[in-house]
Amino acid sequence: MSEFETYLSTVLDDVKNSTVKEAMRYSLMAGGKRIRPQLLLSALKAYGANAHVGYKVAAAIEMIHTYSLIHDDHPSMDDDDYRRGKLTNHKVFGDGMAILAGDALLNYAFETAFRAFEQSPEDSLKIGRALTVLGRKAGIYGMIGGQVIDVKETGHAVSKDVLDTIYELKTGALIECAMMIGAILGGASNAEIQSVEKIAHYVGVAFQIQDDILDVTSTEEVLGKPIHSDEKNQKTTYVTLLGIEQAQKKVEELSNEAIALLHQFTGENAYLEQLLIQLIHRDR
Repeated sequence: MSEFETYLSTVLDDVKNSTVKEAMRYSLMAGGKRIRPQLLLSALKAYGANAHVGYKVAAAIEMIHTYSLIHDDHPSMDDDDYRRGKLTNHKVFGDGMAILAGDALLNYAFETAFRAFEQSPEDSLKIGRALTVLGRKAGIYGMIGGQVIDVKETGHAVSKDVLDTIYELKTGALIECAMMIGAILGGASNAEIQSVEKIAHYVGVAFQIQDDILDVTSTEEVLGKPIHSDEKNQKTTYVTLLGIEQAQKKVEELSNEAIALLHQFTGENAYLEQLLIQLIHRDR
């Protein structure tokens, strides 16, 4: 990922407004695992395509993910002080500028993604389809839709079905988006894209459940963010609903489902399989 990280570090160079640019860059370059870009580029490679084809859209997804974290940390939502071991955006730049930095990252994400048409005009149909997926999975039918339910239900006990919906949308949708776009740009068939979406669905939900587990079993030093934040915000999680043991069992089940489905694919999937396992069973 070093080449992509270098590219990402330059993606805001054309932004002229220095005030908002500083706030945007602060959170975008604050570290993080770059999970979604890794998944997109790994799926792309699995289909034998050059990873550079996906850099602009991968950067767009990372900007969208980053804006969602800025807003999620805001006092009007989770009100967290630290993210990735650093003060959250609103703690450094103020509440209003943090909101604007998030808004700017969302808009600049699509501006960056649309530049893929200029870079690879011969792939316009694939790029157009990829950007349709990006808009849907990041919007009211995906990540934002999940956030809406999460905010609405904060402080209330929710059923497992509602919790699954939150996880599928708030966390899972952008992971599905990344893997689907990698497959689309790599020239996958419709059936393969649907299978990739299903794999990513399992990964996304497992990833969020693992996050629930780490929130009560890890430390702030390891995670780089406050622990027990779900308890503080009175949020129902898999841990509060089923207990740690059953939550861990569910992570294992979903992981096995994802890997089993991945094994049905032809092509070079060894790295992608290793990546999925690492993401699901991470310790931070």
